[in-house]
Amino acid sequence: MESSNSPIISFKNISREYTQNKVVTRALDNISLDIEKGDIFGLIGSSGAGKSTLLRMINALEIPTSGKVYVKGTDINGISAKQLSILRKDIGIIFQDFNLLESKNVFDNVAIPLILKRTPKNEIKARVAELLKFVGLEDKALSLPKELSGGQKQRVGIARALATKPSVLLCDEATSALDPNTTESILDLLQRVNQELNVTIIFVTHTIRVIQKICNKVAILDQGNLVEHGRVIDVFSNPKSEIARTFVETIIPSRIPQGILDELNSYHGYYKLIRIFFYAENATDDVIWQINNKLNVHTNVMFASVTEIQGLVLSIITLQITGNEDDYKKAVDYINSKHISYEEISL
Repeated sequence: MESSNSPIISFKNISREYTQNKVVTRALDNISLDIEKGDIFGLIGSSGAGKSTLLRMINALEIPTSGKVYVKGTDINGISAKQLSILRKDIGIIFQDFNLLESKNVFDNVAIPLILKRTPKNEIKARVAELLKFVGLEDKALSLPKELSGGQKQRVGIARALATKPSVLLCDEATSALDPNTTESILDLLQRVNQELNVTIIFVTHTIRVIQKICNKVAILDQGNLVEHGRVIDVFSNPKSEIARTFVETIIPSRIPQGILDELNSYHGYYKLIRIFFYAENATDDVIWQINNKLNVHTNVMFASVTEIQGLVLSIITLQITGNEDDYKKAVDYINSKHISYEEISL
């Protein structure tokens, strides 16, 4: 039985192995992860990382070799076929390649889940009309998929996925076949789905900009391993794994330009390099100004970048702090006292 504080989806020690020609491949390795109601949760990793395999376990299209998957408190692999069928009606799916029936018009494509549920015709008509208006396709009800753009096809896919009023929506690379402008519009629509319809969304992607745009939490997978997870702002501001740093670097540059590195290498006095992470929750004080004016050190901004994540502005500033070792420690103590994340940089 699901309690009010239970995660809506919970992976407990999930592993998945495949055997081909007596060779065992481990696609997922002992993954434990919780997804809370109302999240837009991103699963990101390179091809073959295991993210789609993990996603498909939520509706039992994939079965773990070991471990358990709980959906709304129910062990999804420990229930009958009938119970599973009922549970799946609460889980919508959006596919990368749209999966529309080319011989059916837009109205009929959206209506498919309702027809399978034996919903009365008058209710189907009302629900489909409501959904087409929500996704901005009320004038396309009688159009065939071949008459639609890629973005319009995906809007049909979203409407179809929402037909049975699910509480969970699975998106498997739902924007990878779309151009950048269309991707933005689909992501905006999915944010509306999350906020206005109170639908929890799990989004598989290999594109970090999708995570930046709509996700509040993220899990990074690498070769079947869960290497990092948490709030997007926390992972982006202080990535701990090499793969996380590689992803984040593409949208938040933090590498010091070579010309500055050459200049630092020619400097012979005592100094330390640190990278400070500011965002709305902690950028309440002019920390750099305070360090320069209250402490016996000097700072030099070597590199800085600014980006917006989930409505918060994240600034990453690389500082050269010159002085002596004792005064540098006082500067670090001051930064710690302001509960600001930082890391020392070694050249």
